[in-house]
Amino acid sequence: MKVIEIDGGSGPAEALRIAERPDLTAGPGEIRIRVRAAGVNRPDLLQRNGGYPPPPGASDIMGLEVAGEVDKVGEGVSRWRVGDRVCALLGGGGYAEQVVVDARHALPIPDGLDVVQAAALPETVFTVFANVFEAGALKSGETLLIHGATSGIGVTAIQMARAAGARVIATSRGAAKAQAALRLGADISLDASSQDLAAGIADAGGADVVLDMVGAHYAELNLGALKPGGRWVVIATLTGSLAQVDLLKVMMKRLTLTGSTLRRRSADEKARLAAAVEAMAWPWVRSGALRPPVEATFPLAETKLAHLRLEAGEHVGKIVLTV
Repeated sequence: MKVIEIDGGSGPAEALRIAERPDLTAGPGEIRIRVRAAGVNRPDLLQRNGGYPPPPGASDIMGLEVAGEVDKVGEGVSRWRVGDRVCALLGGGGYAEQVVVDARHALPIPDGLDVVQAAALPETVFTVFANVFEAGALKSGETLLIHGATSGIGVTAIQMARAAGARVIATSRGAAKAQAALRLGADISLDASSQDLAAGIADAGGADVVLDMVGAHYAELNLGALKPGGRWVVIATLTGSLAQVDLLKVMMKRLTLTGSTLRRRSADEKARLAAAVEAMAWPWVRSGALRPPVEATFPLAETKLAHLRLEAGEHVGKIVLTV
């Protein structure tokens, strides 16, 4: 099978190259997927640069989500059959023509959804569900503040929050991205490059939950933005991981500060999340309420260009490889 490897183990986008590896075998409880599309995510960039190694037992190949057809079924798997259209959350291995995955981590591709759209779902939908709806406990009628609202995670969070009956305040950089967030369903969209975010969020009434991908530079902003009893959920630290936090404000507002990563969770925990995502979010996918936009697609052989596009930070939504 053809795969993408990193020449030298880590490096810039130019270090990515096509290689060949032996075909994979589906073991007990696993399925093999003939990959047709694979999502590209920021953790892939971190891994390529040597900063996000795969967990023990995971493939060293990048790629955390794929879509395609089941072409091998391992012993003990009863749900899936050869030919079933599925998308799946991975610990790694997605930048390849084949991937083997725990059968419990795959979800059916709804009718009417193509493989490119389906490949844009697992990593982002699982992340938003685990962080916004479980850790953040967002409820109908509450307000979600999303920083980096036009990223792959951000556009998914906008749609999922709105589908759940919540109100959305979005922040992003640039007028074009601010307008894109509104088109995707944000109630209020603020341009971080030209507007006073603290004033804009205060005028909007504050937030019950903050989904934070910015990190250190927004710590004080988030403390001020949250209503009493609010939840601040950190899933990335693009401006650094060390921040000063006024604990008195945390106490006085009765705030919860939490965060997580998805990749290193156990297989059983990912299976639990998959079942919960299918129950809650898959009806939104089927109805069309959840359709994260795909900014661009690139053939597997042009993965370098996909990484450069993601690094440039001008995209709105997801970038996907076709295989």
